[in-house]
Amino acid sequence: MSTQENSIIRDIALAPEGHLKIDWASAHMPVLNRIREQFEQELPFKGLKVTISLHLEAKTAYLAKVVKAGGADVTITGSNPLSTQDDVCAALVEDGITVFAKYNPDPQEYKELLVKSLESKPDLIIDDGGDLVTILHTERPDLRVNIRGGAEETTTGIIRLKAMEKEGTLSFPMVAVNDAYCKYLFDNRYGTGQSVFDGINRTTNLVVAGKTVVVVGYGWCGKGVAMRAKGMGANVVVTEVDAIKAVEAYMDGFTVLPMSEAAKVGELFITVTGNKDCIRAEHYEVMKNGAILSNAGHFDVEFNKPELAAMSTDIRTVRRNIEEYKLKDGRSIYVLAEGRLVNLAAGDGHPAEIMDTTFALQALGLRYVNDEYAAIGKQVVNVPYALDEQVARFKLDSLNISIDKLTTEQVTYLDSWKED
Repeated sequence: MSTQENSIIRDIALAPEGHLKIDWASAHMPVLNRIREQFEQELPFKGLKVTISLHLEAKTAYLAKVVKAGGADVTITGSNPLSTQDDVCAALVEDGITVFAKYNPDPQEYKELLVKSLESKPDLIIDDGGDLVTILHTERPDLRVNIRGGAEETTTGIIRLKAMEKEGTLSFPMVAVNDAYCKYLFDNRYGTGQSVFDGINRTTNLVVAGKTVVVVGYGWCGKGVAMRAKGMGANVVVTEVDAIKAVEAYMDGFTVLPMSEAAKVGELFITVTGNKDCIRAEHYEVMKNGAILSNAGHFDVEFNKPELAAMSTDIRTVRRNIEEYKLKDGRSIYVLAEGRLVNLAAGDGHPAEIMDTTFALQALGLRYVNDEYAAIGKQVVNVPYALDEQVARFKLDSLNISIDKLTTEQVTYLDSWKED
């Protein structure tokens, strides 16, 4: 059966536009291009099957092509129903990659596409949010018969994996790509910071300057969002449950409030926690008329939509990716992109130059777990520092930036506790 016959996508005729998108992304991903050259020579995945679940747009597509260049038989699916781009899916099929993904499938079909992507019984996986791992450990353990290990992309997935490891149910090694320096310092901070406002601005066509923006969570993604909001002229309020992060937000110049107070003053809310119900009914009750809710966490649970719906007399779509919830007292609260990741469901995600380093880590992390899976065992491990640094050096090379190197005497000095 051909790749096209085996795939489930919207329309193969969309491929030309998808190829243009992938070509544009790859032209701005020099680190991944360098790794592709290595993979083409070394073929680290020769004879292996790899299943990938990530936000299926152009940059992800290029990662899939790089893994394929390493000798793998690649199958890919989406990690969010609203972030899949149908033209990119079609282009990948023409490039010999099996695709099970469509934009905005119903929940049942979305789940079926995830399962289909695993029916090849892969040797390795790349996951985003832990959906593949969950399926392999619950309803379809038969599909993990060949699994050597995999790599996880995001904070939500790492949380789920560590919970599984703690209770002893994780059955293969996973590399926590999200916890690598070249991931969270750049992707989570600069990538999320920019792409969130790309999605919000193109969706709402409203000004940010002068508004009170409430950033819910001050992890690396929250730091990036707050930084960009401040740079665009917003008054930024941060809510937190971690005392240390709250102090950090305060020292960075932001107002820190509990959500019960932030809800009263906020005009634009952006959740970036990885947790559920950060904004709930008691918060909706005190929000300003016209408040806008958006989410940049992996799942659409960070603000409670069922409670908002129960408080509403009418729900209508007022603009693409904007739903108005009309409350019983006449106020309107607006939800962007159904509460899904606003930067991907209502935008194109992180800039290509940012995803260049992240996906370089994915590619190298996948090779690492393939080489070392027996030694790693059934646990969550970090990307080795040497690989993290290698990605950074490749990035510097692409920018024509040189840095210093320690002299022998400096190395000796740092390694010694005695004074000369």
